[in-house]
Amino acid sequence: MKLIKLFRRAAAVGAAMVAAGFLSSASFAQDTISESHLAAAKRVAVSTKVLEPFDDILPLLAEQTRTAFIQSDPTRAEEIIEITQGVALQLASKRAELNDTVYKAWAESFTEEELNQLAEFYNTDLGQKLTKSIPTITQYSVAAAREWQDKISTEMVTMVQEELAKQNQAQ
Repeated sequence: MKLIKLFRRAAAVGAAMVAAGFLSSASFAQDTISESHLAAAKRVAVSTKVLEPFDDILPLLAEQTRTAFIQSDPTRAEEIIEITQGVALQLASKRAELNDTVYKAWAESFTEEELNQLAEFYNTDLGQKLTKSIPTITQYSVAAAREWQDKISTEMVTMVQEELAKQNQAQ
């Protein structure tokens, strides 16, 4: 069940990236990106820590895969743990593929000069403060948006009910 939830989350993240244009062929229309352009993109990605949320993907997949296999055949638990760990280690090198895709997304979105400027900014004290603050600000903002949505939803339902009641009385 957890494996299914992770796949759903991964699919949602993938869909969001496609919607944002990060994985669409149009976003990678430029045939060649210079090494220096990619290096600038990498500096920004590292400075902004945009790759950190992806660090847990492989360990979570390994844990969920291990759990699913053990649940289906508990007598082979030790063997499953060992094999899953080995496969996870084999797949770890594929992380570079994800990183490269992210670097390309940055390179397609910004010129090399812009990326150099961003990297310079994100390596300042203010840039580091921004990088550290964004997750908290985003979490707070999402919570505030949900709260506001609930409040407005209730208000909308109440107002529609009142208007319908007025029209009923008028008839």
